[in-house]
Amino acid sequence: MTSDTATPGAPAASAPPVVVIYGGTSAEREVSLASGAAILAALKRSGVEAVGYDPYDHGLVGLERLAPSTVFIALHGRGGEDGSLQGALELLGIPYTGSGVLASALGMDKERTKQIWQALDLPTPESIMLNGAADWQAVADRLGLPLIVKPVHEGSTLGISIVASVAELEAAYHEAARFDARVMAERFIQGDEYTVSILGDRALPAIRVEVPGGFYDYEAKYLSDTTQYHLPCGLDDAGEAELAGLCQKAFAAIGGAGWGRVDVMRDARGRFWLIEVNTVPGMTDHSLVPQAAAHTGMDFDRLVLEILATAGHVRQDAEA
Repeated sequence: MTSDTATPGAPAASAPPVVVIYGGTSAEREVSLASGAAILAALKRSGVEAVGYDPYDHGLVGLERLAPSTVFIALHGRGGEDGSLQGALELLGIPYTGSGVLASALGMDKERTKQIWQALDLPTPESIMLNGAADWQAVADRLGLPLIVKPVHEGSTLGISIVASVAELEAAYHEAARFDARVMAERFIQGDEYTVSILGDRALPAIRVEVPGGFYDYEAKYLSDTTQYHLPCGLDDAGEAELAGLCQKAFAAIGGAGWGRVDVMRDARGRFWLIEVNTVPGMTDHSLVPQAAAHTGMDFDRLVLEILATAGHVRQDAEA
């Protein structure tokens, strides 16, 4: 927590504050705390009456006591990004940033996101659901090696493994199962990794991510200083437009709104493959959405205000 974190039960300000909700209990708690602190500082610099709130101790009851005008959601992972918080805020009648209940739940579920993309003929790598009694050789025969094993409901690449042999598959499954009861194996796409941030109705410039170790894992995302982010991404105008259009379709397919990020791989033949969607992306000093916004001339404080301006659109759309 920061010194700006509000205490439930304290006297409310004369005007209802914007509450930045961050921290929580998911495996992404530390990243969420960093994102929330950065957002809160930006709001204060912009003159917005804002307080931070970590639901770890007092849950939704403490949030309701703060009587927020709007909630800026910076809770990553389960409990904040999976539709549960969004549903509670809908019931409380409090506007919030980002996607609504359904889109948040779908975005957190990699399996069902892929099913929707496949139904719409959007390219995404083939995958198989795993369990402890899986036929590991059959999995490898179907998806090929190497392949990816990942938790279905987790972010920040937690629990993900690149598996190079059948002998490694069972251990990779159990590693992923530490984070989630549902685990999937996915065909590995060899090539460049891109990410496209969505802000309102537009796609921000794509970023090509290059990791010396070859795997954009938790350390590469948040801790390493050797990860390279290429902006411009190196695609020609036609390729950039194709990628932006694909990511906007992928985001819209799950009902995404407000802001988000779509991660994509590009194979050796130049074909793009959708990997996953993030409905509450990171906002730390290593995060990708602020980098993409900065490339358009939008500083961090302006980005935060633009995201805040999307709050309430979900309920308004539902009533229209």
